[in-house]
Amino acid sequence: MQQFNKFRGTKGFIRTWSWVIRFRDMVSQEAQRRVKILAFWEQYGDQATKDAFGVSRPTLYRWQKKLKQGGGQVETLNKKSTAPKRRRQRIIPPEVEAFIIKERQYDPRLSKDKLAVLLKQDGVVDLSASTVGRMLGDLKKQGKLAEFVRLSLSAKTGRMIERKYPARRKKLRSKGHEGGLVKADTVIRFMNGVKRYIVTALDRESKFAYAYAFTSHSSRSTADFMRTFQKIAPVSVTHIQTDNGSEFAEHFEMLLAKEGIVHFHSYPRCPKMQSEIERFNRTLSDAFIKSHKHLLETNLDEFNRRLMDWLLWYNTRRPHWSLGLISPLRYICNKLPTRESHKCWTSTFN
Repeated sequence: MQQFNKFRGTKGFIRTWSWVIRFRDMVSQEAQRRVKILAFWEQYGDQATKDAFGVSRPTLYRWQKKLKQGGGQVETLNKKSTAPKRRRQRIIPPEVEAFIIKERQYDPRLSKDKLAVLLKQDGVVDLSASTVGRMLGDLKKQGKLAEFVRLSLSAKTGRMIERKYPARRKKLRSKGHEGGLVKADTVIRFMNGVKRYIVTALDRESKFAYAYAFTSHSSRSTADFMRTFQKIAPVSVTHIQTDNGSEFAEHFEMLLAKEGIVHFHSYPRCPKMQSEIERFNRTLSDAFIKSHKHLLETNLDEFNRRLMDWLLWYNTRRPHWSLGLISPLRYICNKLPTRESHKCWTSTFN
């Protein structure tokens, strides 16, 4: 495919464009400020510049010299790094190094705290655990300490293989978050050798809830569940919090990334972070699941159809103490302007 440059033949375009790129990417705000101060100094003198900007006369001459040496290029006034060119290197005493290597032969995972105790106990040196930890890091980088390797027996080949664990991604927590937040969870029921998974979601503020039963515990199922929840929920889903279950990974996270939804995780073994959705799960279990166990086991489609009827009652009729004894949908409509609330409210009961 032949390409054309629409700016071809435009006089001075390339020069102007390169100057814009240089000024945008290479010239810092501090350099621009210094140029303005130099211009002010040239016009009004030393004392006025010192009073206005608090810059001494030697500093102004230094900036002026840098600008001249750089051929008038503004980026020469960018702030340079103040880090020392030569930094002190940590020196490990030979007797400490030999002691650590010797003790680590008996236990390759001997911690810095225990090594510090042994160093003091044997009269070698009295060091803090953090100092010993930094020394351990230096010895590992130098290759003087063997890395701890986890080995497991391969059932397929019969050989020992090294087990490598991927780096764990830091998970976001909702602590201190203000605004809309949807919480999701999974209710698992085991009946006569059959497992069923009921995925649930609840808006923290309005208590609007949704649930659906699946035969699998996969992230594809929860991703489909979230697409449906986005369509039917009268709230905008911008943040969601789940536990650390595998059903809320892979395809579920791919969907959230595509939709621009922030994914929070609760801490392990900390159900208080999911208190609202846990309370809904209990209500769902007591009021609906227990009385429809036979359908959950034998006829999942009929179970989900009846579950939708129950959810309509829950969201449009059931009073909630936390909402002032009104239903979730009425709470949402009460927060809207009059015209919009009439559009959203639909009576589904005779």
